[in-house]
Amino acid sequence: MTEAWSASVLTLFPEMFPGPLGHSLAGKALEAGIWRLEAVDIRDFATDRHRSVDDTPSGGGPGMVMRADVVAAAVDAVHPEGDPRPLIYLSPRGRPLTQARVRELAAGPGVALICGRFEGLDQRVIEARAIEEVSLGDFVLSGGEPAAIALIDAVVRLLQGVMGKDLSGAEESFESGLLEYPHYTRPQSFEGREIPPVLTSGDHEKVKAWRRAEAEKATRERRPDLWDDFLDKKS
Repeated sequence: MTEAWSASVLTLFPEMFPGPLGHSLAGKALEAGIWRLEAVDIRDFATDRHRSVDDTPSGGGPGMVMRADVVAAAVDAVHPEGDPRPLIYLSPRGRPLTQARVRELAAGPGVALICGRFEGLDQRVIEARAIEEVSLGDFVLSGGEPAAIALIDAVVRLLQGVMGKDLSGAEESFESGLLEYPHYTRPQSFEGREIPPVLTSGDHEKVKAWRRAEAEKATRERRPDLWDDFLDKKS
């Protein structure tokens, strides 16, 4: 039997976990042992009586910076040399998280995540531990915890045995390089708006073609960057 996919989260707020990950698909999979979660308090690795994890930024400026020595001690305890799991710091400076990267993480043994706070981590620990920086988008959160939860959720739903149907995720946004087509269900009429007739025609080939056309239209109109990538890959 293969080992369960494992997520270790280094955080100043371990009580935030599992949080949403304890519910729905991820929660059921966690309970079933399909994946494991470990939330580690970075403050446990502080060396002074105040359990300090941050200090003023060198060169001056607002805010505080998480100390390299404290974070390094936490990393070394949770992700020792030889641990095959990627070591990731959730940061707005990182490379954008993509569905392709999510699939790579799901195919591996797990992940170790560092949740930053304040102005972020001392650059020296990022370099010394070869930490990969990943961003969820061009915006700033109060800390890395919500981003860690989102990343884990995206990965866990791809693990074998988590989703109800193997094909349920195959046509979702980004899996084909396109945004997903729109969905409809009963009632047939809602406030004067009807379900597109093709979807109730019973003609599966026409339904497939309509969905493909709608996915392409949505991507072209809403995400021209994805549309250009899609065209590049087709050519």
